[in-house]
Amino acid sequence: MGTVHKTPGEEALSDVPGSAVRSFEAGFAGDVILPAHPEYGRERQVWNGMIDRYPAIVARCTGVADVVATVNFAREHELPLAVRGGGHNVAGTAVCDGGIVVDLTPMNGVRVDPEERTVRVEGGATLGDVDRETQLFGLATALGAVSQTGVAGLTLNGGYGHLSRQYGLALDNLRSVDVVTADGRVRTASADRNADLFWGLRGGGGALGVVTSFEFDCHEVGPEVDAFFVWFHADDAAAVMDRYLEWTADAPREAGVLAFAAHVPELEEFPEETWGEPAVAMLGSSRGDREDAADVFEPLRTSATPTVDFSGPMAYADLQSMLDEDYPDGLRYYWKSIYLTDVTDEVVEIMLRYNESTPSALSTIDLWHLDGAVGEVPPDATAFRHRDKPYMLTIEANWDDPAGDDANVDWARAAFAEVERLPVASGRYGNFPGLNEDPVERRFGDNYERLVDLKTEYDPTNLFGTTGTVAPRTAAD
Repeated sequence: MGTVHKTPGEEALSDVPGSAVRSFEAGFAGDVILPAHPEYGRERQVWNGMIDRYPAIVARCTGVADVVATVNFAREHELPLAVRGGGHNVAGTAVCDGGIVVDLTPMNGVRVDPEERTVRVEGGATLGDVDRETQLFGLATALGAVSQTGVAGLTLNGGYGHLSRQYGLALDNLRSVDVVTADGRVRTASADRNADLFWGLRGGGGALGVVTSFEFDCHEVGPEVDAFFVWFHADDAAAVMDRYLEWTADAPREAGVLAFAAHVPELEEFPEETWGEPAVAMLGSSRGDREDAADVFEPLRTSATPTVDFSGPMAYADLQSMLDEDYPDGLRYYWKSIYLTDVTDEVVEIMLRYNESTPSALSTIDLWHLDGAVGEVPPDATAFRHRDKPYMLTIEANWDDPAGDDANVDWARAAFAEVERLPVASGRYGNFPGLNEDPVERRFGDNYERLVDLKTEYDPTNLFGTTGTVAPRTAAD
């Protein structure tokens, strides 16, 4: 007879008393997915196709009581615990081997209070869920730039997007959160209640508990904004980037533009003769006076002759979903980010050189212009630290063939290593962490020790230890 090999999930489940599992299932309102369940293969998958992990249980929670039951079960049986909101963290932190997944995706409710200009968002909601409801009232909160992204992970690690320069990070717009901590207690955290916990949740990346709902401030946005989306040939990259950096020096607060090196996709919207060629593109928006929109972006548009220009008035919700098709479920991803105090000639040269040498035409190297409202919050006001850096560079390796894993990851790491050696580079961003291989201190800087103190207080056994973030102090410390 052949040897039967068990997966990590099956192994871990066999160590838990069957009576305990049956009791957990009986008291659970949602679905409990075990390795033998016909939907287990689908339920263990996350957005990044590189991630191949086998949990013992996937607990699809329908409410806070289910979350509490799952946290208590994991703690009592010493199971690793992962939390899935949107499942989009590139490191795959939404699933774990041999543990239990708190799956919040059924909890995706969104409720807008147009008079107070707030929105209450459950932990499994996506950006698209929120935008659909808030735009009904001409409102939006500052979130990311891909509508299928989960609100929870984006916010707990920071949250850059089209509105960041005007309204700050996603976490800067939080009024309060409801969170289940490692002891199974449900707490509300805000500036007035559990303020220390609120400080740590804003940037701590899920290290302190399962956030079941978020209350955000909203702002008047849309329903239409002025989108700016222009592509240039790589031969014009030097002139385009020079003009971009001049523009960012005094860009209006209500406008923001992301510049990136890429390859022209083979789509009918692009001239066929440019397909597959290296390019530099810019994507952004303006929400100021509509009559001034053309003037805001004119210096960028005239930096060279565009290959194609998709700019113009656009529904804000359409702007938020414009990139969705570029990041489908199941593609393979490896992304790393580093902050920059300045964009030097060396930075631009690395961007262009590695764009030309990428193993995958789907990959990009992105330069985020930050500053504005993000930088006006003191760096110790929340656990999120790196607010004084005006730029962030992200190496996005995106590919579809598993046989290309090593080549694409090696390419991204080599590019990142060259940037990291430059004196203008430092820090890390929790939403683009590679595979969480770097020391976590680089993400939090001088806020690290205070966050460790909170972790030790609220999660002394490191129940929420699969997120690639801080660990509690031990007796040896």
